[in-house]
Amino acid sequence: MGIIDEARMLAAGRDWRGRSRTPRSAVGHELPQPPGEFPTAWARSRAAQVTRRALQLVLMRPATWSQTRPEVQGRDLLRDLTGPVVFVANHSSHLDAPLIIGSLPDRFARNLAVGAAADYFFDARWRAAATALVFNAFPVERYRSRRLRSLAPELVAQGWNLLLFPEGSRSEDGWMSPLRMGAAQLCVTRGVPAVPVVLRGTYAAMPRGRNWPMPGRPRVVVRYGPALNPEPDERARAFHARLTAAVSRLWAEDDLGWYGALRAAARGELALPTGPPAASWRRTWEATRPVPGGGGDRVWGEPR
Repeated sequence: MGIIDEARMLAAGRDWRGRSRTPRSAVGHELPQPPGEFPTAWARSRAAQVTRRALQLVLMRPATWSQTRPEVQGRDLLRDLTGPVVFVANHSSHLDAPLIIGSLPDRFARNLAVGAAADYFFDARWRAAATALVFNAFPVERYRSRRLRSLAPELVAQGWNLLLFPEGSRSEDGWMSPLRMGAAQLCVTRGVPAVPVVLRGTYAAMPRGRNWPMPGRPRVVVRYGPALNPEPDERARAFHARLTAAVSRLWAEDDLGWYGALRAAARGELALPTGPPAASWRRTWEATRPVPGGGGDRVWGEPR
């Protein structure tokens, strides 16, 4: 090392051996700066709305419907709904949002905003921009860090319908997790109805780790339930319990039928389908059973 390099090292606060002369304990700790919030207001402009609806109708819906066999039930229950609505759905696949958007009546779909995980869909600007444009997505904190302010109340106040996945994340094995309170709290404080939505077969059709649906056009079911309106002076916890019960009943309709699920709910026999207490491979295997009434293979295949 030359004398010039040594002089530069000393000027930078190092000793002759290149070590810092300032103890680490004397250096003040600086918190890492979180990334800035990705703006999404542009995705709700008139031009973006027209572009988004064209992309959904020309590309997204045909692609989803060509790779799966969707069966949509309960759309008639949406006929008399007006004003902002919060659609509350289970979440086990990246197919869930395209299936709901593609099955909703146009008057809901064209004014729909989708809550998306901030740490996944908004961690890179290109993915954030694409998600905001195609889905009118807005970031949602799923780990309760409170780093981002919630846009949901503001969007409801502006007249937007919302699609929320209150489990907080996609299922890892096809079974449901407990629903978080956020959706119920929003409906109670804003006085808007919640429409429970249950998707069956989407985990088997496109589980975690896949970027495209399984071959063979697996059958999937999108089922809408009756809207739940908050009662006067109803607390969020009570509304949350009603919403959880409605989701449980909708899930059971594939197994028990509409009337059977209704009777089971009245007897208090239903709960969220959290899966059997078994090894992870067994839970995944059970979750990929074909939806009753249709064909399709499990994740690893199964003789027909």
